[in-house]
Parts: sequence; structure tokens; C-alpha cells
Amino acid sequence: MTEPNDLPTTIVIFGASGDLTARKLVPALYHLFGKERLPEKFRVIGLSRTNWSDETFREKMREAAQTFAGDQFDQDQWGPFSEHLHYFPFDMTEESLYEDCLAHICGLEDGPANRLFYLATAPQFFPIAVEYMGKHGMTAEKEGWRRVIIEKPFGSDLPSALELNRVLHEYLHEHQIYRIDHYLAKETVQNLLVFRFGNAIFEPIWNRNYIDHVQITAAENVDVGHRGGYYDESGVFRDMFQNHLLQLVSLVAMEAPASFNAGALRNEKFKALAAVREIPAEAMGEEIVVGQYEGYLETDEVVEGSRTPTYAAVRFWLDNWRWQGVPFYVRSGKALCDKTTEILIKFKTPPHNMFPMGPGEPIRGNMLSICVQPDEGIHLRFEAKVPDTPAKMRSVDMEFHYSDDFGDLVIPEAYERLLLDALNGDASLFTRADSIEEAWRIIDPILQVCEAGLIPTAKYEKGSWGPKEADKFLARDGRRWQMGCWHE
Repeated sequence: MTEPNDLPTTIVIFGASGDLTARKLVPALYHLFGKERLPEKFRVIGLSRTNWSDETFREKMREAAQTFAGDQFDQDQWGPFSEHLHYFPFDMTEESLYEDCLAHICGLEDGPANRLFYLATAPQFFPIAVEYMGKHGMTAEKEGWRRVIIEKPFGSDLPSALELNRVLHEYLHEHQIYRIDHYLAKETVQNLLVFRFGNAIFEPIWNRNYIDHVQITAAENVDVGHRGGYYDESGVFRDMFQNHLLQLVSLVAMEAPASFNAGALRNEKFKALAAVREIPAEAMGEEIVVGQYEGYLETDEVVEGSRTPTYAAVRFWLDNWRWQGVPFYVRSGKALCDKTTEILIKFKTPPHNMFPMGPGEPIRGNMLSICVQPDEGIHLRFEAKVPDTPAKMRSVDMEFHYSDDFGDLVIPEAYERLLLDALNGDASLFTRADSIEEAWRIIDPILQVCEAGLIPTAKYEKGSWGPKEADKFLARDGRRWQMGCWHE
């Protein structure tokens, strides 16, 4: 009997005429093809309502790859790759068309094959596509494996996420479902696990005994632009906190998995999320700051008087042995002064200062800064004696930058890694159902309080670091927002 991994592979993209396919998916597949990482026998079938032919689809994708692959685009390589691209005009909301679609796929496969379905569509079409695919046998694992990649957002609140999971599990097994969060495939995020568990010097101090607090920042310097209608229904909590930021929290806080496989890794991430303390309604005002940049209400398609936050800062607490009493300060916002995603670990100060210090010159705690983007790297700040002084100290920095140490290696796009992992059946970087639901358990009460207007919305200027209330928020704890050395 032919093993599934020896079979040809069909990659089916729903929404193939959309922006995601052109900007991310096809360029990622093209790069994997150039690195000889795709299956030996494969085909890509694009599906969407646009009435294209195979030739038109190939030309559109060539233009996209040439634009988004940049210097890595090679016309000689594109020719052989494009021969694997096919297109089938298809309305995914019409159940009667699924039999024709399946017949077309089977005709191209000409025998048993594995299939990877990518739902690059608006989220309201996820349950429709999965239901119709399931009813018409497209996802049945009789000959070869069947996997489905689902883009975020995964639900808009806990009830909708539960319902989506219910529909998915009615037609798919959990091992077939790949819920994608591209943040998890960024090289620096992946390196966080290696940094923690591949170096013996950090893990012993990665706990409440040595760490004062954790800061996680995901800042964007652009406003909502032409996405006012979408963003006004989403806001910063749905757009960033429920997925990206809580995933980063879980990676920082998780225990070491027994092995580096998807099940063990995702078990520990779930445990970390399960330890996050739900914020009581009466304490929301003490644990959360929300803001909205000046001019947001004038954006097209934004509802008059909208309370949708474009900025938020939250203090999370984890109730477990490792992190009890260590606050996790998490913030994100639009129209801020810089574009950066960073994890900052602030260590405690020494318990006793034996060195002569000047007036108002306290000894500073060490700081570890992990920059996820754009300047991928790690900085460790510690104290050193200034030469030719009795014991004057100054903070110095040890740093690692991907661009310096791996300059000859191009950091791949996150989608390249995620597509390859899905083809290989490695779900380590994909989110499991229980973690999705746990993240919504944390965020749902915050959304309800914010949408009811029970937390005041502070205003902040574009190009700032957010509302002044967020600075006061940390100042009440005797702390301040800090960024890595490259920001200072």
C-alpha cells in the first residue's frame, strides 16, 4: 500500500483571486519550490468566483511573485513552477458546485493524492466551506491525508469560536485542522523556545524569584487607513490581543515540553493560557487602559461616536508556581510612533547595593529584550563599572542581530514556514481548539466591559506611544514602559 507521504499532493486555495493569495501564499510556495521543499509531485488549484483561465491565473500570480518576491524572483525558475498552477471558477457558497469542483480536482490528480485546503477567505465563509467539503467527501481521509488551514480571526467572541469549532469537528478531526497565526512562524518567536530551553543559563532564572515583570509591546505606526469598517467591528482586542499577543504570553510563560512535538508543545501553551487570571468586572478599570487616536472617528465607515479602542494596555496575572506575583504588561496600538513587536523581561534589582552611588542614582535591574520585528534580535542589558572611577556603574549591552550573524541567510516569510509545516503534518506552530477557546475566555469579559462603555477611552496623538494614562498605569506600580536598546 502506498504511504500517504509518497502520494502526489494537491494544494487547493479558496479565495485564490484575493490579496492573501497574491501577496503571501503563491510567493511562499514559489520560494519553497526553489528550495526543493515541496513534494516531488504537486499541484496548486486556485478557486474563486473570478472567471479566470489557468493562463490568466498563472500570469496574475507571476506579477504578484515578481512584486513580492523582489530580488529573489527568477523568471527561469518561475516557468517550471507555474506549470503546477491551475484554476477553477467556483462560488464556495453554492453547494451544488462542490461535486463539479471535486471532479475537477480528481481529474487533475489522476489517482490517489494528499490534499491541503487553504481557506483564504472572509471568516464568515469558513463554516460554509467546511460543511460542504465534508458533505461531498472532499475531506475524507480514504486515500491520502486531508488537511484544512483556517486563517484568523477565529470567531469574534467565545460563543462564535465555540460554534465554529463545533462545525469544524462535525466534519473534520482535530488533527486535520490547522488554525494559522503568522506571528508564531516569525523566526524570533520560534527562537524564543530555543533561547529558553536550549541554553542552560536562562531557564533557572526564568521565574518569580528573579523576574520583576514582563512587558510585551506590539506597536504599529500606521492608522487603520481604508479598513475603518472592518477595524471598527474588531478593535485592538480582537485584532491583536486574542491571537498574537496571548500567543506570545504563552510562549514566554510556558513550561518546558517533554519533547519538541506538536502535542507536547501545544499542551504546555494551553496550560500557560489556562493559568491567566480572568479579570473581574469590578477590577477592569485598575487592570486595563484603552485609548483611541485623535481623528479615528473621522475615518470612513467608522460608526459615529464609536468606542472601539485602537490602543490597549492590560496587566495580566498568571496563577501558577512559576509566575505568581509577576505582572505581564501587554500593550498594542495603531498610529504609534514606531512599528515594533518586542518582549521585554525586567529582572529584579540586587537585594542590597554595596556600591557607592550618587544621590538619586539607584542601581538598575538587568533587562532582556527580544525584538520580534522589524530588527530581529536579542539584547541583554547589565551593569558594568565605568573605568577610572571607584565604583560608578553604567548599563552596557550584549546584543545579537539576525542580520549580523546570519546575514547571508534570508529570513523567510512566516507563511513559507507555515505552509511547509502543514504539508509535513507538523502542527506545532498552529493553534489548537482548546487554546483558541481559552484565549477567548480571557478576552471576552474585557470586550463586554469596553463595549458597554464602562472603561473610559483615553485619547492620544498620532505618532505618540499612546495615551498618558498608560504611563500612569505603570507608574502606580513604580514601573515604566521600556523598549530595547535600539530604541534609546
